[in-house]
Amino acid sequence: MDELKTNVLYYGDNLEILRKYIPDSSVDLIYLDPPFNSKATYNVLYKEPTGKPSQAQITAFEDTWQWGLESERSLQEIAASPIASAPVKEFMSVLPNFVGQKTPMRAYLTMMGIRLLELKRVLKDTGSLYLHCDPTASHYLKILLDATFGTKNFRNEIIWRRTYAGKTIARNIPSNSDFILWYTKSNDYLFNPIKKPLSDEDKAFYKKDDHDGRGPYSTVSMQKVSGPTPGTAYDYKDDSGKIWKCPPKGWRMIFEKVKALENDNRLYLGGKTLREKYYLSERVLIGKQVDNLWADIGNMNRKKNEDLGYATQKPEALLERIIEASSNEGDIVLDPFCGCGTAVVAAQRLNRKWIGIDITYLAIGLMEWRLKNMVPMPACKVIGEPEDLASAVELANKDKYQFQWWAVHKVGGQPYGDKKKGADTGIDGYLYYMDEKDKIKKAIISVKGGKTVGVDMIKVLCHVIDVEKSDIGVFISLEKPTKPMLEEAAMKGFYHSPLGKDYPRIQILTIEEIFQGKSPDIPPWIAPITKPPPVKKAEGKATKML
Repeated sequence: MDELKTNVLYYGDNLEILRKYIPDSSVDLIYLDPPFNSKATYNVLYKEPTGKPSQAQITAFEDTWQWGLESERSLQEIAASPIASAPVKEFMSVLPNFVGQKTPMRAYLTMMGIRLLELKRVLKDTGSLYLHCDPTASHYLKILLDATFGTKNFRNEIIWRRTYAGKTIARNIPSNSDFILWYTKSNDYLFNPIKKPLSDEDKAFYKKDDHDGRGPYSTVSMQKVSGPTPGTAYDYKDDSGKIWKCPPKGWRMIFEKVKALENDNRLYLGGKTLREKYYLSERVLIGKQVDNLWADIGNMNRKKNEDLGYATQKPEALLERIIEASSNEGDIVLDPFCGCGTAVVAAQRLNRKWIGIDITYLAIGLMEWRLKNMVPMPACKVIGEPEDLASAVELANKDKYQFQWWAVHKVGGQPYGDKKKGADTGIDGYLYYMDEKDKIKKAIISVKGGKTVGVDMIKVLCHVIDVEKSDIGVFISLEKPTKPMLEEAAMKGFYHSPLGKDYPRIQILTIEEIFQGKSPDIPPWIAPITKPPPVKKAEGKATKML
């Protein structure tokens, strides 16, 4: 295995990526937001350049798991794996008794099981794993995590209040929360306490005041809630001679520490039991530690400046809190189900190294754009995407939809249409431009990954741009265009831009040419401020496009 690369995106199955590229005990923090098996279809809803949601819905992945050969293979690997504990193997063997023999839930949990083994392998002994889930499978996932990491390494279950109850009265209690299961690899884990400023409600508890210059204070019982532990079970005699009987489980501190508090006038003696004073002035400086109920981070409806329209997108503040709690600057953060990349964006902002993995090129393309335009940062390396013609052919043969999305992204376009669901519209993506003030226009992209191309494909694209009232069509193919294709494209003539330049209405690019740096010839995005000079009409017949 080569040296670990960081600040990179991996395109591919995270199980294969983990095994091939990520060494043992190399990652400080893992956050994963896997599909929830909620039988929902998650979409990337791209926005138009105007900021309005586009009508183009693109399926990023379908959260419907079916038992098949891949599930059988994963189950056998778990049974034979030297890194799978006996509890993991036992859980997998009894799982059919609860969820059925060949059900989607069993397929989902088997998929998660084999991957959690690899995630534990790559995690450092001081590292943490946070698994984001919803009630659909959280109970099964917790048992699977217990079996994988050990019950003693379960740290907490964080409840994120992602939204609020609507106005409609439903015949159920509204489900407004997600769960984040926090596990560590060992007891020697890194943790930075999460703190936030005291609210007005918090400050209202500080009502008592000794008028000694230290200001108002609140009190907390000195009684121990669990125990007793050595040195904490005793009767306490204060300076006035009053004896405070030992509570059933002892005091929170040994005698010497309690006496020191009394000497500093930090022991409250006006109640039924000993209580410690907490001064507001000190608590304001320290802040309040955040508990496991996170109701102060709203959903994406409140984060318009970062909303990408990705259905399962999480707010950056949520990931920043997790990253700051369980890593330090320079540490490595891994997200194996990267989606639209909130974890890697948050890691980049917080000066952590990061690794992102996703199985769809839609997500990879979206993450590249987000890192470049919203962080920003220099272009990051994408490992697993085609780097030459041979690997592009391999992708096209393996998954034509991923090939189409990759090709559209490669020329700077936005994918269009749920290709897996609807009929082929002849549109695979758009390139936006603006050559008139306040008028957003789009060129239509059509991608063909087959071994055969012909003039009929160009005729279809010509028809599509006419129907869509688009001025330019871009045809991308693996194969070189035929002479009739070039002639048909040339017959469509030119688009006469108000900027004073002519652009071929039908442009043909091969993947090989794109690798060589060729790109579609379209007007620029920036609109002219002043009215451009009049454009002379082109003389003579249209020339053949080269």
